[in-house]
Amino acid sequence: MEDKKDKKAKGGHARAEALSPEKRKEIASKAALARWNADVPKAEYEGLVKIGDKTLAAAVLPNGKRVLTQSAFLITLGRSRTPKAGTGVLSTVDGIPFFLQAEALKPFISEELLVSTTPIFFLTKSGKKMVGYDAQLLPMVAEVYLRMRDSYLSKGKKVPRQYEHIIRACDIVMRGLAHVGIIALVDEATGYQDIRDRIALQKILDKYLTDEWAKWTKTFPDDYYKELFRLKSVPYPPVPSSTKKPGYVGHWTNDVIYSRLAPGVLEALKKKNPRLPSGNRARKYFQYLTNDYGHPELKDLLSNVIFLMKGCISWDDFKTRLDKAKPKYGKTLSLDFHD
Repeated sequence: MEDKKDKKAKGGHARAEALSPEKRKEIASKAALARWNADVPKAEYEGLVKIGDKTLAAAVLPNGKRVLTQSAFLITLGRSRTPKAGTGVLSTVDGIPFFLQAEALKPFISEELLVSTTPIFFLTKSGKKMVGYDAQLLPMVAEVYLRMRDSYLSKGKKVPRQYEHIIRACDIVMRGLAHVGIIALVDEATGYQDIRDRIALQKILDKYLTDEWAKWTKTFPDDYYKELFRLKSVPYPPVPSSTKKPGYVGHWTNDVIYSRLAPGVLEALKKKNPRLPSGNRARKYFQYLTNDYGHPELKDLLSNVIFLMKGCISWDDFKTRLDKAKPKYGKTLSLDFHD
């Protein structure tokens, strides 16, 4: 049984097909002009992406959307850099771009793809009007053509001649991109990767840290310090009848715990809680961790570290295992390019 979304989509396509080419163009043209009259975003980063022997214009918009210009998109798919008259953005009224309108392609077009095919109107940094598409749409469209090819071949049929050059181009795209590659290429070409890393790092710090320091509560269990001193071959407690630990214990803890909690957390904690003229810090680092995320993550890491400590016979043994199980976070942030 069809759901309401499918019925609505089919109804829209049927109404669009019933219109004359002139009427379709008139309606779509008005819609396009309305878009230009709206608040059109301006590219913040621009650059050139090289895929195979083709060089494509790309941009990153203020919302982080990576786009390829329409001409770049079409060239990569083995098509002319501009749509032929009556098939471009100004004539698309049913929501399906002209490069996916062939009947032979329809069985291979998913709903997810359809909702991603809306053209993006934007301005270049110099103010020039441009039409583009979400960069992630490129491998999705290429896959549609390759699925069509596979379907023909599986039935022992020859691929229609008019699609042969497009399929060759799509094969090159998929070999070069593997879906996530387009994001990395656009970010590198536009210089956005540095901004992207800073934004991603800030999101991590926002989850872990707070500017409102919390009241001190016992967070590091005695077992942690007992095992720490044992592995360091230092008597526990180092100062009888005193709860204050020597300064070098803080260095050990930074190495074992805070540098492995999340990217950038230790550096951010040092800034939030700087050393006083006396050389000490006003508060404990864990007082700046968020209650809903940072603190639970610290407790979980502590439990795992203590468990590992108890199975080790020396500091070197422990550090070797810890570095393998939970390496320190460096300055380079490793990111997953999936949205």
